[in-house]
Amino acid sequence: MLGRSDRGLLAQWWFTVDRVLMFSVLLLMAAGVLVSMAASPPVAERIGADTFHFIKGQLFFLVLAVPTLVTLSFFPPRLARRAGLFVFFMAMGLMVAALFFGPEIKGAHRWINVGPINLQPSEFAKPAFVIVAAWFLAEHTRRPEMPGQVVALLMGFMFIGLLILQPDFGQTALVVLTFGSMLLIYGISWFTVLGLGALGVTGVLAAYELVPHVHSRIDRFMSPDKGDTFQVDTALQAFKNGGFMGTGPGGGQAKLVLPDAHTDFTFAVVGEEFGLVACLILMALFAFVVIKILMRARQEPDPFAALALSGLGLIFGFQAIINMGVNTALLPAKGMTLPFISYGGSSLLGMAFGMGLVLALGRRRFGAKAGARPLNAAYA
Repeated sequence: MLGRSDRGLLAQWWFTVDRVLMFSVLLLMAAGVLVSMAASPPVAERIGADTFHFIKGQLFFLVLAVPTLVTLSFFPPRLARRAGLFVFFMAMGLMVAALFFGPEIKGAHRWINVGPINLQPSEFAKPAFVIVAAWFLAEHTRRPEMPGQVVALLMGFMFIGLLILQPDFGQTALVVLTFGSMLLIYGISWFTVLGLGALGVTGVLAAYELVPHVHSRIDRFMSPDKGDTFQVDTALQAFKNGGFMGTGPGGGQAKLVLPDAHTDFTFAVVGEEFGLVACLILMALFAFVVIKILMRARQEPDPFAALALSGLGLIFGFQAIINMGVNTALLPAKGMTLPFISYGGSSLLGMAFGMGLVLALGRRRFGAKAGARPLNAAYA
């Protein structure tokens, strides 16, 4: 049995890590397996694979994700920063390699084969970028002579540029939302806010005018009768079929026809087979995780940890909102997984990496100045 008087590494970890947050994340992972069992067999059969193909894949990556989450939670802040920097540049290198050597899937070059595993490097780059951006912004706060803001902005533009080249406009929007929120928390000038905002609006308009895929999806969202809205319409019908309590596991019809029932539209499967109650519970669990991370960030006296926790919590929450918004026709259709719930090895491992860093940076550290505030404008 572990006691507070123990001085071992395991005891120190157990009594300083946020156990409630950790078990909430593990609960989401377990829910992902349950949803995969409900949603993926018909998809596997349609593509001629073994009925349990996707379930086996989910379990395989879960076996890697859980140790990743727990191991990273032992890291001190300095090691967490170094892990983020290493993974960011490694993932960026793989993103460049994917443009030239990766397979083209649905017109995009987002994946690359690393041994027997097909990885999407941007899933690892997202949480790592949050760590790197928070590091340089916090260093500028501590040492104003260091151009941390400029370096963070350059890295952000470099990352966003690679996402556009793939192309992956959904991930681009997610990173822009998260990075913009981090800059607002950090306390950049309104002149910079307006400049970056104008740049973002210009980018959206340019994508709409120059990229047929983006143009089509926005038009279909604004005027559903102008194009094919089969997946979204089927998802909405799934929610109607599920009602309050759902049709029961295995009783849904949407997964029989939805091509992405196991990935982008798992939330619709949850709504049909487990009902509105399950959807609300799942949404509450996502909200709880995000709010708990942001509350811990507010209490954090270290500028780097406060900003990194905020960014990691927001990117997790924004991704969940985008996925659920697409499923309920509140946002334009965009392929994006529901964190820990949708099938996807890269997404599962990338999110485990991000949440492991959250647990590491959120551990209680004794001896810090009580009542300190991390950033001028962040949590005043």
